[in-house]
Amino acid sequence: MSLMEERRGWFGHPRGLSTLFFTEMWERFSYYGMRAILLLFMTAPVAAGGLGWEAARAGPLYGLYTSMVYLASVPGGWIADRFVGQRRAVLYGGVLIALGHLSLAFHDLKFFYLGLALIVAGTGLLKPNISTMVGSLYGEGDARRDAGFSIFYMGINLGAFIAPLVCGFLAQHAWFRGFLERCGLRPESSWHWGFGAASVGMTLGVVQYLLGAGRLGGAGAAVPKAKDPEARIRRNRSLRLGLTVLLGPVLLAAVMHAAGLMRITAGRLTGTVGVALLVVPLLYFGFFFSHKGWTPLEKRRLGAVFFLFLFAALFWSAFEQAGSSLNLFAERFTRTEILGLAFPASWLQSVNSLFLIIFAPILAWLWVALRDREPSSPAKFACGLFCAGVGFLLVAVAAGFTGSGGGRVSPLWLVALYFFHTVGELCLSPVGLSAMTKLAPARVAGQTMGLWFLALSAGNFIGGQVAGLFETFPLPRLFGAVSAVTIACALAAVALIRPIRRLMSGVN
Repeated sequence: MSLMEERRGWFGHPRGLSTLFFTEMWERFSYYGMRAILLLFMTAPVAAGGLGWEAARAGPLYGLYTSMVYLASVPGGWIADRFVGQRRAVLYGGVLIALGHLSLAFHDLKFFYLGLALIVAGTGLLKPNISTMVGSLYGEGDARRDAGFSIFYMGINLGAFIAPLVCGFLAQHAWFRGFLERCGLRPESSWHWGFGAASVGMTLGVVQYLLGAGRLGGAGAAVPKAKDPEARIRRNRSLRLGLTVLLGPVLLAAVMHAAGLMRITAGRLTGTVGVALLVVPLLYFGFFFSHKGWTPLEKRRLGAVFFLFLFAALFWSAFEQAGSSLNLFAERFTRTEILGLAFPASWLQSVNSLFLIIFAPILAWLWVALRDREPSSPAKFACGLFCAGVGFLLVAVAAGFTGSGGGRVSPLWLVALYFFHTVGELCLSPVGLSAMTKLAPARVAGQTMGLWFLALSAGNFIGGQVAGLFETFPLPRLFGAVSAVTIACALAAVALIRPIRRLMSGVN
């Protein structure tokens, strides 16, 4: 097979895109299946199999977990860049994620926390590196890159669409709970069947990744190696220092907690992560801008990465409330039925992904068809922020109709919100992934992609804090404040379109 045939072997794209497409699809199935039921499980009464926590406790813990999932992408990118390579990092991450979801299938609080920790570690290895591998399938200046990322993003959302339907059915649907009871099993254990389904999904993803490795060519295959004994010494020293920085505080806190010298609480963990989400980006960008090895072009492009990082974090702080405050709104204040047939509230988590599956190919075609008239990446970011703000404005109006008596509104309000969020996501997320691969210096590609996911981490953390106010703050004011802040950020992004384009220096 010729090189040209190889590169055009899957819908006009490199054949390796199919392997990464389905690997990411199953990883997102596992993540979004678990995410759709996680907060509902934590707030469900103990008698119904849940943890019985209040939103003030469950919301911040949910935000802590989801933010850590993406915060782990920074060391995950570093480990791949310096030690194991991207291809191996994706494999190791997939295995850890599968084990984490399997741990959640056990009805024990210790396994609950262990499972969340394993998923955090595994996602940190997989997420930044699989996206970087997608970028490495395309050569410099390949016009198919943005379209390729949009197709890859459709794979993400195919898994995210199916997952809440499957995991939500197993966790919440009355029919399945009745089936468990008829089989002599505890119906309240249905939550853990939902978590178990997520583990099966990631296992399928790992198997598919191994079977399709031959299609990847050289993408992500290079493993960093020391060229001489002195370089190996520096490499090992760097590894020891990195592991000390990553694991040292965790082990120290665990020992002090076991010895009774310090009590670890969700509140303290949340505060610590909040500081980390402020400090880590500052340290990374401080290192990037102070490093003397960059060319002037690389420095300007890293400046563009900084602004895109800020706008992405603000967008995700609104968008990622889908699994927290919006999920609670669906559970408590939305009529969850169609034509008289009831369905689990978690099924509404599939609406966004359904819209993405429908519109992602259209947007992918549109960006290619527009060619020179295609909006710039900063302009797409501004559009994404505006759409997120409009979505929350709608749900703020809907919350006003629920009243103090806990009335329920039509699910079409949330469907409309997810439509606007879908348009915003398609304008920002795949474009942002592509921009990171084009703007990042090659020697820190994994770490720069980790910074992109750090923006997701910050957004999830903020969204969790908002969800913690769900039971104590009037919902019209809560959702209205999110809308106002997001739209204001969209206007700021519009004002900065031209300066950011100059920093990008030829990259659209």
